[in-house]
Amino acid sequence: NEDEETAVNVQLSLEETYADVRPVRSNAGGVSAFSSVMRGCNNMCSYCVVPFTRGRERSRPYDSIVSEIEHLLEEGVKEIVLLGQNVNSYHDKSEAALLAQPQTAYHTSNGGFSNLYRLRGGSGYYFSDLVEAVSDLDPELRVRFTSPHPKDYPPELLQLMAERPNVCSQLHMPAQSGNTEVLERMRRGYSREAYLQLIDDVRSTIADVAISSDFITGFCGETEEEHADTVSLMETIGFDQAYMFAYSMRGKTHAHRKMEDNVQAEVKQRRLQEIIHVFRTGVQERNAHAEVGRLRLVLLEGESKRSTPENPAWSGRTDQNKRVIFPNVPCSNTSAAGGGVDVHLQRGDYGVVEITEARGHTLRGRLLWRTTLQDFSRLTIEDEV
Repeated sequence: NEDEETAVNVQLSLEETYADVRPVRSNAGGVSAFSSVMRGCNNMCSYCVVPFTRGRERSRPYDSIVSEIEHLLEEGVKEIVLLGQNVNSYHDKSEAALLAQPQTAYHTSNGGFSNLYRLRGGSGYYFSDLVEAVSDLDPELRVRFTSPHPKDYPPELLQLMAERPNVCSQLHMPAQSGNTEVLERMRRGYSREAYLQLIDDVRSTIADVAISSDFITGFCGETEEEHADTVSLMETIGFDQAYMFAYSMRGKTHAHRKMEDNVQAEVKQRRLQEIIHVFRTGVQERNAHAEVGRLRLVLLEGESKRSTPENPAWSGRTDQNKRVIFPNVPCSNTSAAGGGVDVHLQRGDYGVVEITEARGHTLRGRLLWRTTLQDFSRLTIEDEV
């Protein structure tokens, strides 16, 4: 179903060294590939079993990742997705990295975020260094990343994303709850106010950014008032995508050892349905208002699952990671009025699509012309000027 998002397994090899781990393509001959850059988690959120199953954070060497992506470019990949349980906590502390980057500083997203794990910081390559290097490889290569933690969006990473047209304007920021007390019980390391400040910083730095999030309903001891804060956070921010779940206690976690799973199952499900309704209603209204009529740069991924011989259709994604379905018809190879020749797009091409309809978080549109990422970026800058 093209209206559903695909989950990605970010697990690496169980070995301690990852320099030779091969990347994974989303499908054979596809335009996108996933590169796992780090493994494990140091955050110890009270509900999460990842630190006990994946271990402490360990990052692959910077040079190994860059070399791997260079090979992917040679194979025709047009989009790279950097993967990790906390991908933006990436920190290469290998001997080569320490020599290359002897004086670097670590910063959280803002003063309202903290680290349970105290050994953050020091020399080496950080995530912003890696994103910069990957985006430098080819200006036509789209760069995305998932799944991050909200605490590790320092200003230098946001500024880099704002400056680089090929680093996608789409961020995943798992909030989990909109209530500060629940966030404390979850051991998330931030308050509602710190999260809202981060959202303001992101939107003031990165133009036209799309933001997605994760939410858990019915965590240990959650009251109706605390749940209402999650609803209000979702309404205040207006997420472009959300992954929502009812809490299910996992063994070995801090919550399993220290807390009581005391919210009734039917209450969890009712609260879950409430936030799903808030999200779906909001995203339909936002996309109908903000997307319809706009010109979007779409990377063509392949034939739409809804394509038929009578009505062939393509499917692709915007910079904001929104799926667009549009007719497979010839288009101009230039934006110049009355110029160019008609061409047929191929998988991996960029096309300019006018959005004509929004159905939830899936868009429909009309193909206008073939372009490149750089050309579309220049067109967008000229329009803003």
